[in-house]
Amino acid sequence: MGHLREFARSGHPPTLLTAFLYFDVSFMVWVLLGPLGTYVSEDLHLSAAQKGLLTAVPLLGGSIFRLILGPLADRFGGRRVALAGMALTIAPLLLGWLWADSLPTLLLVGLLLGVAGASFAVALPMASRWYPPEHQGLAMGITGAGNSGTLLATLFAPRIAEAVGWKGVFGIAILPLLAVAVAFYLFARDSPAHVPSRRPGEYLEVLKQPDAVWFCVLYGLTFGGFVGLASFLSIFFRDQYGVSKVQSGDLTTLCVMAGSFLRPVGGYLADRLGGIRMLQMLLAGVVVVGLGLAQLPPVAAVTLLFFLLMALLGMGNGSVFQLVPQRFPREIGVVTGLVGAAGGVGGFFLPSLLGAVKGGTGSFALGFAGLALYALVCLAVVAVRGGAWKKAAEAVPVPT
Repeated sequence: MGHLREFARSGHPPTLLTAFLYFDVSFMVWVLLGPLGTYVSEDLHLSAAQKGLLTAVPLLGGSIFRLILGPLADRFGGRRVALAGMALTIAPLLLGWLWADSLPTLLLVGLLLGVAGASFAVALPMASRWYPPEHQGLAMGITGAGNSGTLLATLFAPRIAEAVGWKGVFGIAILPLLAVAVAFYLFARDSPAHVPSRRPGEYLEVLKQPDAVWFCVLYGLTFGGFVGLASFLSIFFRDQYGVSKVQSGDLTTLCVMAGSFLRPVGGYLADRLGGIRMLQMLLAGVVVVGLGLAQLPPVAAVTLLFFLLMALLGMGNGSVFQLVPQRFPREIGVVTGLVGAAGGVGGFFLPSLLGAVKGGTGSFALGFAGLALYALVCLAVVAVRGGAWKKAAEAVPVPT
């Protein structure tokens, strides 16, 4: 309790709360096409590959806009950029509500929804900069819990679509976004701490180091797998098991819940057991569960497997970010930005792969086998490079 009281006194709780709300509502908007995909695909008669692409494009947009909004927040302040980001997010919601009626127009809407996905690059550093190093992990954990916005989308979007149609969901989503924008304007403040702007060349310099690339590969699986499945599972449950559209959203919500709330647990256990050891156990679990999913068992069993998979991926997110500052203490801001962008790219490829495999083979099985193979490659990377990461962390002291 003393630690929590010290935490509350040391930072700026209104900014922490509004940063969480900003990330939460933005994440909800970012993945909106996932739970709406069952409605859109039936209206537009989409193929399996087109369904995968529809749910994947917002995730790619998030990676693109993340590399834009992150540096802008460093230069002009997180508060201004967050408010601008929420204002810009209204545009694709209006387009989805009043204009989009074909796959090409919805793909444009999805790409622009990536602005909401880029909120990660603004909300987390804005909140954490108010807190001293010993409390930044908790601050980032609280703000990062905003990925629970996925639950809001999968739980409520299908029910609203039943009442007003899928287009109306885009219009209604503007209301919570505006409410959060007002709260953010009133209560959020930028930290007085100086934030140096990052040069584009810094990202290229870091990418010359193989370990930075390997961390991108790892996060492409953990976060990419989580957000990719969160976007695609509604379509999977509907197509594979024939459940209702609302039921498909409920099953997705149940699975996503595990990954949303266990991410901080992964970071905590990584602190206790060691990030490398923890990540190895989690990745081994992903391999096993992925192979189980490739068997396409009955719906009750597959739901349990997805619950376990999302839990493993969510904890894997926390474990990867526990390792990044240890390996790159001096370049943490740049590496975090690159790794986060890679997560969105991974999220783009997974629904695209599952949709293409379903369209080409008539089954999702090979797609989940591919996910297990990806996890096996990541496991090998950690086994081979883990020792070097540990030595590098011990050799380079964290600057104070």
